[in-house]
Amino acid sequence: MDFDAIVVADDPLARVRVAGLTCRERAVRVARRVGARSILVIEGPGDREKLAGWRGRGILVIRADQMVHTGLVQPLIEAMATAMAVEDLTGPYAGAFLALGDEAVTSVEALAKGASDTEIASHFATKIPHGPIARAPVATPEQRRAAHALLYKILVKPQDNAITRYLYRPVSFPLTRLLVWTPITPNQISYAVAALVALGCWVTAHASMRMALLGTIIVLAASYLDCCDGEIARLKLLSSRFGAWIDTIVDELSSVGYMLAIGWHCHLAFGPRYFGDLGFDPWNAAIAISVVTFLWSIYCIYYNIIVAVGSANSQDYVGRFQIVTTGENTVRLAPAAPKAIVAKGWLATYLPYIVRRDFISWAAVALAALHWTHVAFAALVAGGVVTFVIVTIDHIKLRSLRRDIVRRGLVLEAP
Repeated sequence: MDFDAIVVADDPLARVRVAGLTCRERAVRVARRVGARSILVIEGPGDREKLAGWRGRGILVIRADQMVHTGLVQPLIEAMATAMAVEDLTGPYAGAFLALGDEAVTSVEALAKGASDTEIASHFATKIPHGPIARAPVATPEQRRAAHALLYKILVKPQDNAITRYLYRPVSFPLTRLLVWTPITPNQISYAVAALVALGCWVTAHASMRMALLGTIIVLAASYLDCCDGEIARLKLLSSRFGAWIDTIVDELSSVGYMLAIGWHCHLAFGPRYFGDLGFDPWNAAIAISVVTFLWSIYCIYYNIIVAVGSANSQDYVGRFQIVTTGENTVRLAPAAPKAIVAKGWLATYLPYIVRRDFISWAAVALAALHWTHVAFAALVAGGVVTFVIVTIDHIKLRSLRRDIVRRGLVLEAP
């Protein structure tokens, strides 16, 4: 459905900044995020004259004298009724409406003549409750602080585990609060993370235990900075598929790069005869094995999330799928119900965390501080082999499932 957007920003409050963006710019980005074809910002009477003669299929109007987020207008886009306004749960107009067809033309004509969006929306019979984290007033310092607090709630991700929540977010949140007020973009942060990881890997790849520890700490620091790019993207409505892929590629190259660096450090620090005279260098052999297992695992994981899940985030990986019928000759793949794992107490709660990158980064620092870098490298190699086995089995099953769909003459819907 094509629709244009109008952002009403003729109130001085539209210039108030929340998390690095004026309310005006935030409303523009919300409109763009939900798919507006074009956006007109009304900042004075002269801008209303530009509405004369408008003809379109739909119009989305957002009032920018408040802090708004996508939760304000997304319910309108999903409902797509002829004319409807978004409202608070308690009833009053919340500052956005969507009109289609003749209602859209009538609404734009009224705006051009000087009518307020509130007056126009009051005539709409359909009222849609807005979503969570949708809007907040910004007229007073107290309200602005509350608007900041409300907006920052979107930074808590469902995938966050206890390590991320209690070790990473308490550091990344304050850093994000500083960076969000600067012109630095999420992609620029990803580039900085890549440079920092490259430096950390270079420092790690020395024989000295102190250098290995310092390099590992640098890589850990990069993982904290890496949290900020996604946080800023969500706060400033700058998320993009391109940015997600940059972040993903940097993450995976960081894992491979650090594994190579710590392996080469072990080669230099412990020497090829650490395990006796084997006739070959076991460290280099382990590095070769790790490269193969890591690269294959990355391929399987991203085949899974791109082809079957429709994501660019490795955290969305699905191990088992089931076929769901959606039409007479169409099906889709859906995550299968997970099998129950018998585990009790802390084992069931914390065992899954040890394969997460955030845990591995901290564990690598602890082991380097104890001069157990060979243990860290061995753990990475073992983890790579185990991951290789698991994702290979999942990959074979996924390929088999897709082939079965083709053999049955069914059409598989894109994720």
